[in-house]
Amino acid sequence: MSEFWLHPSLLLLVGAALLPLVPRPAKKAWLLLIPILVFARTAGLSTGNHGAVRFLEWTLVFGRVDGLSQVFGFIMALMCGVGTLYGLHVRDDAEHVAAWTYVAGSLGAIYAGDYLTLFLFWELMALASVFLVWFRRRDGSNAAGLRYFLVHTAGGLSLLSGIVLLGRETGGDLTFGRLDVAHPSLAAVLILIGFLLNAAVPPLHAWLPDAYGEATPNGSVFLCAFTTKTAVYALCRGFAGMEILVPLGVAMALYGVVYAVLENDCRRLLAYHIISQVGYMVAGVGIGTQMAINGACAHAFAHILYKGLLFMGCGAVLHMTGRSKFTELGGLYRRMPWTFLFTLIGGLSISAFPLFSGFVSKSMIVAAGFEEHRLGAGYLLMLASVGTFLHTGLKVPYFIWFGEKRCSEETWERAAEPPWNMMAAMIMASVLCVFIGCRPGWLYGMLPHPAEYEPYTAYHVSETLLALLFTAVGFFLLIRKLAPEATISVDLDWFYRKGGLLVLRCIRGPLQAIDDWVGRWYRTGGLGSVRGSARGVAWFDGRVVDALVDGVGGAVRGVGGWLRGLQRGSIQETLLLALGLATVVVMVGFLLLRGH
Repeated sequence: MSEFWLHPSLLLLVGAALLPLVPRPAKKAWLLLIPILVFARTAGLSTGNHGAVRFLEWTLVFGRVDGLSQVFGFIMALMCGVGTLYGLHVRDDAEHVAAWTYVAGSLGAIYAGDYLTLFLFWELMALASVFLVWFRRRDGSNAAGLRYFLVHTAGGLSLLSGIVLLGRETGGDLTFGRLDVAHPSLAAVLILIGFLLNAAVPPLHAWLPDAYGEATPNGSVFLCAFTTKTAVYALCRGFAGMEILVPLGVAMALYGVVYAVLENDCRRLLAYHIISQVGYMVAGVGIGTQMAINGACAHAFAHILYKGLLFMGCGAVLHMTGRSKFTELGGLYRRMPWTFLFTLIGGLSISAFPLFSGFVSKSMIVAAGFEEHRLGAGYLLMLASVGTFLHTGLKVPYFIWFGEKRCSEETWERAAEPPWNMMAAMIMASVLCVFIGCRPGWLYGMLPHPAEYEPYTAYHVSETLLALLFTAVGFFLLIRKLAPEATISVDLDWFYRKGGLLVLRCIRGPLQAIDDWVGRWYRTGGLGSVRGSARGVAWFDGRVVDALVDGVGGAVRGVGGWLRGLQRGSIQETLLLALGLATVVVMVGFLLLRGH
């Protein structure tokens, strides 16, 4: 084993384990201290491989620190602090423990230097995150959490199967690095499936809006930041330049936009839009050039902040009013003006508005596509960006804070600005979104490859503003058509929902009938046969086995009594007798041998 190396995940795990023991007056200080230590440790990591441990015939590397892992580790640690501050009012220690364990899994996967270590933290991340859904404690969240767990278990099995096959192919070399993307083996395909499921690539995506829309307000802030972006990191590490990822990413970008426009629940809308935004990153990984990988990393960095801000804004509405559907809200500007402002900043950032973070990250991926002469991918990603502004930049703020007042009097009376900690977290995220948009060099300096890209050109700014302006005009012209309706959009989760019901019916129907028939047969024929066999075994034991054992025992006892009668108490006589018997035996044996 190598010398001790302090992993940021270890700080989180120890902090989570000790949290229930911390006295209540010091609880909030502990909740703030641990993320600060984690962020400081992550920011201070030195480049290289650390924490190597020899296990059986493998070397597990827990700390591979380079440009790619560090940009993701930095933003994950930062978001852990922002998310913990946002949930500081939560009194349930278990929810904080689950959130920190979830982040520990993400950081562990990011800094993993081999596939076994990656799998260990990958599964820790999946196991811990499901509790952020279950802790909402209602029927919908219980069912969504169970589906989330089952789907991610299937993804983990695919990942593990690929790792096992990869070990056989490479003779045990499980270094977590770029695989053969031009001619992928079965092992590479299975690993890719495991990554794509966590990235929510259609048709493996329905778990995301299903679970994120049912999570706790604090849980959804963590969920939106870590699972899909950890998968983007894994794709950057293992599958950069894989052609199939480009059309998959473009399809994600468009698919998420369409379903977000149709959605009535604001948090499910944001969840669908995670699929759309991750599509840009997946497409960037597929393009695979240095600029495209930089764009994927930069967009993941910016996305974690502005998507977390959007979930914080909608979570604050849910926390204060108990409502998250557009048809049950509206007109809340007078009750929650600051929450509206922060959510608007998140909406402008995700829409790639100039001077906001999305403008300096999303365009890098599109520009990389045009540089590689992928014109179709570039134009379709630009089209998806228009849809983003339509639903997240306009629909979410308008139908929650403006528009027709659809909320009940009870909801209206409950509406107010959230607690100070939620406001402080939204302020931090808002400041960072604006800072990155105004000072893109700060973000570009952390990217894994040298960044030579200037987003603020006259052409790019004017092109973006024209697209956003026409989208805004179209929104207000068609506002009646875009008004929310209390409907449910059917997605591919229909198949596993109905498939689950079909399995349940099979269990309760034909399988239960077979079980009942087997039970009846066992009670009549089977149980009688067992009893008859038992009686036969008992008779054989009593009449044969016991008789044989008793007979042998009696014979031995008789011989022993005869020998005891021969013993006269004198040792000389006893020895003489024994010698005589031995002589007789030897002579009899000699005669028998001569006879043969």
